[in-house]
Amino acid sequence: IDTSNYTTSFAACSESSDIEVNFKKLLDVKNGERGLRQSDAVFHHTKAYPELVNELFKDINGEITAVGASFAPTTEKGSYMPCFLVGEGLGSALSDVLGVPFSRFSHQQGHIAAALWSAGRMDLMDTPHLAWHLSGGTTELLLVEPEGNLYFHIVGNALIMLPLGIEPLETVIFLFLVRFLAPACIALVFLNELFGIG
Repeated sequence: IDTSNYTTSFAACSESSDIEVNFKKLLDVKNGERGLRQSDAVFHHTKAYPELVNELFKDINGEITAVGASFAPTTEKGSYMPCFLVGEGLGSALSDVLGVPFSRFSHQQGHIAAALWSAGRMDLMDTPHLAWHLSGGTTELLLVEPEGNLYFHIVGNALIMLPLGIEPLETVIFLFLVRFLAPACIALVFLNELFGIG
């Protein structure tokens, strides 16, 4: 379950990581508006999830053995957005009703796990690796380390801000710079993690 600032998402997968069902609904943004206030996002998620959960349960084949939900944008201390409370609360309630374990993940961890799944590299869930996370106007290079069986935490990052109102030519220049800044970002992450500098 993921209730981000723009989409209500529900999916079910098998133990072999095959996606069985996947439902999502984009939240309505009024014409002329640039986005949603958190209170509006919470309202739209609360309104959308009963129908999506109903569809999900109609299409699931087999027994539900665990429930997971995003609880915050990232695992960084203080990372918080009220919209994630909707999914976390629903996930916790479903796990209690079904009598199955409940796991909390950050939205960022979900992005990284989805990228690994779509690239056919779920093996990286069990080994340290670097991941680029491009979302919400930022680019982050993350040092990802496994934690437990299928969980991982972010141990360091390098943040590059992409300015609002960027022009197409500037985008090309930015992406070109990112390509050549990558080694420096990697060095900063490792220097910071090894020596607390950078």
